[in-house]
Amino acid sequence: MKLIFIRHGEPNYEKDCLTEKGRQEAEALAKRVAGWDITEVYCSPLGRAKETASYSLKYLKREAVTKEWLREFVVPIIHPESGMQYVPWDFLPAYWTKEPKFYDKDHWFEAPVLQTAECDMKEYYHEVCDSLDSLLSEYGYIRTNGYYQVKRHPKKEEVLVFFCHLGLSYVCLSHLLGISPSVLWQGFFSAPTSVTILGSEERVNGEAGFRCQVLGDTRHLSDAGVEISRAGYFTDVFQL
Repeated sequence: MKLIFIRHGEPNYEKDCLTEKGRQEAEALAKRVAGWDITEVYCSPLGRAKETASYSLKYLKREAVTKEWLREFVVPIIHPESGMQYVPWDFLPAYWTKEPKFYDKDHWFEAPVLQTAECDMKEYYHEVCDSLDSLLSEYGYIRTNGYYQVKRHPKKEEVLVFFCHLGLSYVCLSHLLGISPSVLWQGFFSAPTSVTILGSEERVNGEAGFRCQVLGDTRHLSDAGVEISRAGYFTDVFQL
């Protein structure tokens, strides 16, 4: 099985849609996606993800299945520097690296600053992870102690594509790979319309884990001559 997570194009967060550049990115992405043999397409309910997906769906001549749990993982917290409400990431290194819990895959949500969230961070995280596992179970992958028991073997490999968000995709990766999402949120960047691919490995019959093949690939932008956006990044992007 292949799981492909695609971040939406360059966003206008205020209007929850794409910028003009974001639409150029989505068009370049669509030409890449058009050549894939896809089992199912899933999409966040948010406008910027749905608009991004619409370009690819037009080429594929199909519709996406909207999943509420694919919306961005925005659980407002009180930012330690500004005192204002903020997303639960993008902390300065001098702040987050001194808190051991951020590195702990089982206790990251216990970091003091995350206790200021409007809802239970742990509960919301597990709701997303459980929703992902529920979906995978429909394809015969049953979560067991951090890996998956495989209950069926289709003749053709199944490919699931998710049009979603940077923060949410890292939540899914953290669950699949056994990594604290805080480490992913703080240490990695996936540009708008970038492609992240995980493949299941069944080296023991009936037992599978997921391994990341590529994270944040933007070759479709380079091929189309579209500059890679730095939306969500705090330095210049190397143009591949």
